[in-house]
Amino acid sequence: MTEDELKALDKEVRKLKRISSEWASQLHDLVEDKLPAGYEQIPAIAQSTYDACAAWAAASEKLAAAQKGA
Repeated sequence: MTEDELKALDKEVRKLKRISSEWASQLHDLVEDKLPAGYEQIPAIAQSTYDACAAWAAASEKLAAAQKGA
């Protein structure tokens, strides 16, 4: 993997971490401010948070593997 590709992957990892943090924040806000009345929102927000974190984890693993090989 070239230096430019590594930089692009690192940028993607940081972007995905930000997105997952934003979803986690929404989940936190739901718990803090909207429960129990907003309980129906839990599945959708939790799934989106999970998906964002899984995408970050996969990209992080790919970056770590690429850095080992570099």
